[in-house]
Amino acid sequence: MIVQIITTYGSLLLRAMGQTLLLALCGLFFACILGLIFGLLSVLKSRVCNAISTIFVDVIRGEPMIVLAFFIYFGVPQLFNSILRIPMMLSALQAGTIALALNCGAYMAEIIRAGIQSVDKGQMEAARSLGLPYWKAMQKVVLPQAIRTMIPSIINQFIITLKDTSILSIIGFPELVNTAKNVVANTMRSFEVWFIVGVMYLIVITILSRFAKAMERRINRGRE
Repeated sequence: MIVQIITTYGSLLLRAMGQTLLLALCGLFFACILGLIFGLLSVLKSRVCNAISTIFVDVIRGEPMIVLAFFIYFGVPQLFNSILRIPMMLSALQAGTIALALNCGAYMAEIIRAGIQSVDKGQMEAARSLGLPYWKAMQKVVLPQAIRTMIPSIINQFIITLKDTSILSIIGFPELVNTAKNVVANTMRSFEVWFIVGVMYLIVITILSRFAKAMERRINRGRE
């Protein structure tokens, strides 16, 4: 029966996995931008900037992903349409990307903050003593070194984000879990379908995990 399901619905499930990867990549891309912004705010010598970063991280990390997805998909358009009188409609892809970007961005901010703080303070002091402005020193000296230590954590965060896409089946995005539900409804074969989906996730996540470990070993060898 598994072979029959693969033969009949294999291409559909593969397309759904492609949609899942696309959603995860889009979410991670915007999460990196948010993470960089709030990560930099958290290391500045400004209480206001630190407070802004802390509030963002605490609020987003304090909300379950499913609540965030519902709020963005249903709540935000209602706010614009009913209260602000501005026509607005979000597709499942747009809402899903925003939800993932916000959720992942909060964790990315902490990864970037930790990466920057792992660089010896003397690097920044040396760059400033050579006449480089703060932001130029951060861009040219500190961030390149910090990124090396952040790469494994970023890949691991991508794995978490990839698994979080399954939650977005609740807003109708045609990712792998949502598509699998439709296949189960058509075939009435829950065990076989979810077994295939589990194997697909396992293959992709194992590849990414191996890649993260390889990058970590390479970085550690470079430090020796």
